Amino acid sequence: MRIGFTTGSAVSAATKAAILRIAGRKHITEVEIPLPDGSRMKIPVSKTGLFQKKKAVAEVIKDAGDDPDVTDGARIVAFVSISRKYQADSRITIRAGKGVGVVTKPGLPVGIGEPAINPVPRRQIEQSAIEALKETGLYPADVEITVEVPDGERIAKKTLNPKLGIIGGISILGTRGTVIPFSNEAYKKTIEIEMDVAVSNGQDTIVLSTGGRSERFAKKIFKELNEVCFIQVADFFGFSLREAKKRGFRHIIYSCFFGKLVKMAQGHEYTHAKASRIDFDILSRWCALFGISSESIRQIKHANTASQALEIIMKEKRADEIISFIIKKAISYARRFSGSKPDITFCLFDMKGRLLLSEKSKADER
Repeated sequence: MRIGFTTGSAVSAATKAAILRIAGRKHITEVEIPLPDGSRMKIPVSKTGLFQKKKAVAEVIKDAGDDPDVTDGARIVAFVSISRKYQADSRITIRAGKGVGVVTKPGLPVGIGEPAINPVPRRQIEQSAIEALKETGLYPADVEITVEVPDGERIAKKTLNPKLGIIGGISILGTRGTVIPFSNEAYKKTIEIEMDVAVSNGQDTIVLSTGGRSERFAKKIFKELNEVCFIQVADFFGFSLREAKKRGFRHIIYSCFFGKLVKMAQGHEYTHAKASRIDFDILSRWCALFGISSESIRQIKHANTASQALEIIMKEKRADEIISFIIKKAISYARRFSGSKPDITFCLFDMKGRLLLSEKSKADER
């Protein structure tokens, strides 16, 4: 299936193309940009234009490949201006223009009032701008980038942005820079194959993770385990545990972040955002069992995201007990899929990779 690129990569490419245009290059149809993982990608540029000597615009058409992404085909535009100043480094300023959302609620990785451009794509855009400045001999210089998505406000209605309090348009996202399409059946088959590889290599322990970051964090904890033990299972909570049960693994370790943990603790077999939602009312009632203040309970009940709820919980004296309670709930549901034989360990990380709590349930422990 055809790989696409994220909105973050689209803005990065448009930014680089605009700087190249300012430097005097014409007929720019493609640029190569850095990706967050250190690799590179060539991205088509649909148009560029020069307004003044130090101002240009470039447009990239978002291509999601074969992934069913609502932003596929969207026009991503970067208006870029450069001012040459005698300083050691370049300063990059990124602003939200028409069709790019602005954050209005807490709990997101971007502060209130800021453009909805997540930290990883923001760094990617900055890196692309610096790269273009150096390629053209314009470094150092101050660069101002205004990102526009002409149809962004309409597209955003098809996303979770309105619910999350992101108003005015879409978010600029992308932790990987590329969009890798998959069908559920294809992904399940991949999980099965990876488990078979672990078995064929004589491994009786597997580490299931909800994604690349949670896997990386787990690898730092379980350094003694073979590479084949680590399997990214995405949102397939129930399926993965049933497949692990079939293969008779002695120990199943689950590495995750708080949002997925709560969904698993609330009994969601499949944890994708489109298929399951966190019930914050239930979460607040769980927390109330540990004597936290009525104000904290209210804030958790009305939390915008799992991250916001976790921030509130972590300020409580009995935070570890609350998290332990939630992990035990998740383990209880995990047992429904895995049976009583394997040991099960849940490792909860924060977004920076800090292990908040690890909880283990021995075989036959219910």
